[in-house]
Amino acid sequence: MILDDTLVGLTAVELRRLIGARQLSPVELLEACLARIEAVNPYINAVTATAFDRARAEAREAERAVMAGAPLGLLHGLPLGVKDMEPTAGLLTTYGSPIYRDHVPAEDVTLVARLRRAGAIVTAKTNVPDMGAGANSRNTVWGATGNPFNPNLNAGGSSGGSAAALASDMFPVCTGSDTGGSLRIPAAKCGVVGFRPSPGVVPSVRKLLGWTPISVVGPMGRTVADTCLQMAASAGVDAGDPLSYPLDPLQFLAPGTADLGRLRIGYTEDFGACDVDEDIRATFRAKIAAMRHLFAACDPIDIDVGQAHRCFDVLRAEAFVAGMRDAYEKDPASLGPNSRANFEMGATMSLKDCAWAQAEQTRLIKRFQRAYDDYDLILSPTTPVSPFPWTEPYARTVQGKPQENYYRWLALTYIITLTTHPALTLPCGLDPHGMPFGLQIVGRFRGDRDVLAAAQGMEQAFAGIAELQRPRPDLARLKPAEPALKSIVTAPAHAAT
Repeated sequence: MILDDTLVGLTAVELRRLIGARQLSPVELLEACLARIEAVNPYINAVTATAFDRARAEAREAERAVMAGAPLGLLHGLPLGVKDMEPTAGLLTTYGSPIYRDHVPAEDVTLVARLRRAGAIVTAKTNVPDMGAGANSRNTVWGATGNPFNPNLNAGGSSGGSAAALASDMFPVCTGSDTGGSLRIPAAKCGVVGFRPSPGVVPSVRKLLGWTPISVVGPMGRTVADTCLQMAASAGVDAGDPLSYPLDPLQFLAPGTADLGRLRIGYTEDFGACDVDEDIRATFRAKIAAMRHLFAACDPIDIDVGQAHRCFDVLRAEAFVAGMRDAYEKDPASLGPNSRANFEMGATMSLKDCAWAQAEQTRLIKRFQRAYDDYDLILSPTTPVSPFPWTEPYARTVQGKPQENYYRWLALTYIITLTTHPALTLPCGLDPHGMPFGLQIVGRFRGDRDVLAAAQGMEQAFAGIAELQRPRPDLARLKPAEPALKSIVTAPAHAAT
């Protein structure tokens, strides 16, 4: 496979600069992205429904606006991949479920509408697990997404299609969302940046339980600056999310670069409660050893996370009961096994369970703050295992221990979900299996801008340290996955074009 990285390999920030300077046509950029999709997507299956004809028309209009000297949005002319959990006007939105195999929304969800207003060109949808449940992006509508570093392995989830598309330079910008780690885990597995903002910073209007803080939408990018660009275009109050509040979204556009020499870092392999494979623990220790000289302090810490696992079980199940009751009561078999398991778990719970979980989360949030009396950031691995074959629904064992359900292996990220703190996954070299290793950076309560500034400083520093640099997949050597990534597919009735 012969690939031209000259254009599609540029960052979103640089591409936007070139468009604004009339040195790059949005039409030229779109065609380069479409060529990359055509060349690479058959190997990794990250892109699902497409709107290529519409995107071409919008790219021509974007070019006319540039030449006319019209005001340009932050994302003007940038092709956008939208996670298939976000409704898109006129473009098939399946949520990875056969229930919605023919669902073409009439309107964009708030996130997509904001990105469009900022000038992004919605080009295609990106793959997810069935109803977004799980960290392996496979479903019976579109099949599985393979990892760009090895298509036989999974790309994570539930934003796996977005992460894989970014890592392989199909799009400069992609969306994601996160409940138990759905932004952070696929970003870690594919070697890109995934940022879980504090609840309410980017409005999440899809959730039926508007006051829950566990589900958010947020940006993914190949660099921290690209991630900031999308944040600036999407943050801000919206009545559809009662947790949102007025803020200046442009504060995220240039958060600055933190002086790492002034930062006090606490780190943990497992938060004292998570199963983590020994090779990932050893890798994390080696990464910390390679970076600790950058900081004012870098110390191991202990954190009391209480009954975080049971707490997350209840709050997650509560959200699934709210969102899937109608589908389950109509036809339980229409839901995938993960979604069905979540609903059935929630259906057995009582008001007493829900009240306990809310109180336990509050206790955890209060205890978690104590770590920030002494430290500015907390670092951990993002995932406890190296990417495994996509044919395995989830990591059944971690650290030699059987996992009690399909998401227990995501504890490193869902514990942070419960704290409501902002968290970013930063590419941090490779693991012992030659796959990307993601570093989870957790900031102070509502410290989103500081997390982005610290991540930007770390990204710059890591670029000069071989074992910490962002890895890049060798796309020219991609081979078809075995079995084929679409082996579990029942082809959708249609996709918008």
